[in-house]
Amino acid sequence: MEIIILAGYAAAVLIGMSLGLIGGGGSILTVPVLVYILGVDPVLATAYSLFVVGTTSLVGAGTFMKKRLVNYHTAIVFAIPSFVTVFLTRKFLMPSLPDPLFIVQNTPIEKSVGIMIFFALLMLAASISMIRTSKKVAAEELHQLKFNFPMIALEGSVVGLITGIVGAGGGFLIIPALVLFARLPMKMAVGTSLLIIAAKSLIGFLGDVTTQAIDWQMLLTFTGLSVLGIFLGSALSRKIDEKALKTGFGWFVLIMGFYIFGKELLSLGV
Repeated sequence: MEIIILAGYAAAVLIGMSLGLIGGGGSILTVPVLVYILGVDPVLATAYSLFVVGTTSLVGAGTFMKKRLVNYHTAIVFAIPSFVTVFLTRKFLMPSLPDPLFIVQNTPIEKSVGIMIFFALLMLAASISMIRTSKKVAAEELHQLKFNFPMIALEGSVVGLITGIVGAGGGFLIIPALVLFARLPMKMAVGTSLLIIAAKSLIGFLGDVTTQAIDWQMLLTFTGLSVLGIFLGSALSRKIDEKALKTGFGWFVLIMGFYIFGKELLSLGV
């Protein structure tokens, strides 16, 4: 039992490292670690994940702020419409979707399965774009684009809509939008993504404090180790080429997308 607990805490360090290196992946990793290694109830694990990822991302964003690798204008203008769209999607759109969504050759496609397949396809599309796109934006172009408020707000709304549909939305959604559409350099996209993730996650956790029985000792220990990991990840990111970092993130998302897609197809008996 002690070995299992140590393995779970070691995974917390890896979660932090993933956030420090690629600005995302934490929310994908945290819940499985809490549920399957540390035996936390799945519903409670989602609340813990918000706190762990939010706190770790906030600390990580601080390190990127010191290196001037956070675009505050983009973060604010991206985040506000994203928050609003997520709320509206979860409040009104998702409850109105039928279950099952539709029937294919006498096989009903349940809402949960349809959402996860959409989630996987979205990850695959984002990963391919990240892997194939390698052009760098000139400093002058970046200066012009980072104040393009209407475009950045539109991107935030679209990501918010997608986040609301799939019930997730960390760096794997935000970073491709910042890199491919807002045209931020990868390392600045990581820092900006961490700030956005921190705000989204911690605001979400506030809703769980009064409704869930929180084991603060375990949660703070896990979070502390994750914070240690993000310092290690941030240090490693300084030694990794920006193009390689972007490509590596793309492959990470690609593998996760194929895993989720395959798992859902198997659940349908395909």
